[in-house]
Amino acid sequence: MTEDQEAELDEQADDVDEESEEETAEGLQNGDFVEIAYTARTVDEGQLVDTTDPEVAEEEGVDDQDREFEPRTIVLGEGHIFEGVEEEITGGEAGDEGSVTISAEEAFGEYDPDDVQTVSADKIDEDDRYPGAHVHVDGEHGYISTIIGGRARVDFNHPLAGEDVEYEYEILEEVDDREQQAQGLIEMYLDQKLELWIETDEVEEEVPVEPDEDAEDDEDAEPEFETETVEKETLYVEATPQLTMNQQWMFSKQQIAQDVMSKIGVDRVIVQETIDGMGGMGMPGMMGGGMGGMGGGDIEDALEDADVDADEIVDELEGAVDEE
Repeated sequence: MTEDQEAELDEQADDVDEESEEETAEGLQNGDFVEIAYTARTVDEGQLVDTTDPEVAEEEGVDDQDREFEPRTIVLGEGHIFEGVEEEITGGEAGDEGSVTISAEEAFGEYDPDDVQTVSADKIDEDDRYPGAHVHVDGEHGYISTIIGGRARVDFNHPLAGEDVEYEYEILEEVDDREQQAQGLIEMYLDQKLELWIETDEVEEEVPVEPDEDAEDDEDAEPEFETETVEKETLYVEATPQLTMNQQWMFSKQQIAQDVMSKIGVDRVIVQETIDGMGGMGMPGMMGGGMGGMGGGDIEDALEDADVDADEIVDELEGAVDEE
């Protein structure tokens, strides 16, 4: 047997082994949606890094942050949590729990002394000129370690750089509900919980007409289209002021929508804004009832209900005209 034949047989054997592994793989795998609860702390000092537990958040005094502390829905293999935690979860199932230590290098990086720099205090807003303040200098984020006179020492390392992190986790469930999947993805991008739902809509769209095989070919002929009604699965997202002002959403909405569509299998995403009624301002019911269908008697009744003197209004309007 030649070397080439041996190499080919080895390659075929490797392919068979990979297929066998895929067929025998059990438990949660990359691409699965999973809901998890976790608490992460630094190994040395026990400093809270992140948690989904509202009681832990309250104990640590961080429950006043503008976020909800509750289990998160993630997609395995997408880097939504540290790789070491994903590896622990992969192959597991609902109900599993455990603890895994993430090295500083894999967590927030090793501490680099060269990332501590002295800068002019003029580059820092006056309100932020104090030790511990988080600042942006020349496009980089850091925090002030010391400030003396017109000079500040700014540490551009992550505040948790050099710290090993211990994750305690519990797998709550594998998530099959697509609305919950969409919610988890959007929260992962925006750290916001939004009202959303999936519907199947009938949509008219233009589709090209297949050319007649018996017709003569005409290279200059304009393509023909016809209107066809098709069904599209739509993820509706209710817009909020917080969403509208979210910078991540403003700059990445197309990417976020594409990722959601590909992962949960909908055809499109529609973000809609609901504007409530007048909230008691003006005369109740007049806009809701439709001005076009309101007769003279209805207007008089509405004015009477609102305790408004119609004759007095007319007199004021006529007086304004006379003054002009």
